[in-house]
Amino acid sequence: MKERIDELLEKYWEGETSLAEEKELRNLVASTEGYEREKELFQALGGFRAEEPKAVHIPGKSRQRWLSQGMSWAASIALLLGAYWGWSAYEQKQAEEQAYREVMEALALIQTNLSKGQAQLDPLHDLRYLNTTKQLFQLEPTR
Repeated sequence: MKERIDELLEKYWEGETSLAEEKELRNLVASTEGYEREKELFQALGGFRAEEPKAVHIPGKSRQRWLSQGMSWAASIALLLGAYWGWSAYEQKQAEEQAYREVMEALALIQTNLSKGQAQLDPLHDLRYLNTTKQLFQLEPTR
């Protein structure tokens, strides 16, 4: 019987016993001479098991938890809204910069084409000082 108790105690301290083995161990220890420390341990554990747990109410904890959770939600929503607002402002700024670049490219193209057109009109520059066709062709007046 002592061998069985020693075997069960070893399994018990290793945490490998089943509930049936623990019940058997308690009964064997209680009915056997010696094992005083184990008897005291099992009596103390039995006493703890017999006590009824008491519900302890801590005032204000539920309200504090609710407030804490509410603040967490509010902070999360504020963070998301801020991120959305920042992202939309960034996208709008990028769109404005892209539009500005496109307008500047169009104006540069217009300036280039206008310069080409003015260069092609240079030979006609001399014609602007002529007042009449007679001066152009140097015709003699008819009599």
